[in-house]
Amino acid sequence: MERMPLESSCVRSAGYDAATCRLEIEYTGGSVYHYLAVPAEEYAGLLAADSHGTYLNREIKGRYAYRRISPCR
Repeated sequence: MERMPLESSCVRSAGYDAATCRLEIEYTGGSVYHYLAVPAEEYAGLLAADSHGTYLNREIKGRYAYRRISPCR
């Protein structure tokens, strides 16, 4: 999955797979997470948000199942 770089103090990049509704987030610390069953509108909202970290914390975390796919560096 290709990720888009984001200008954020906590999120380095984000990508989305429409076929599986999977959101991939790379945090600035190096960890990568998949958030599952995320609607495409949420990804669009994340990209358009003034603060990507605030949007992620408010709209994604705690609302969608996730799994860590790579450890911190």
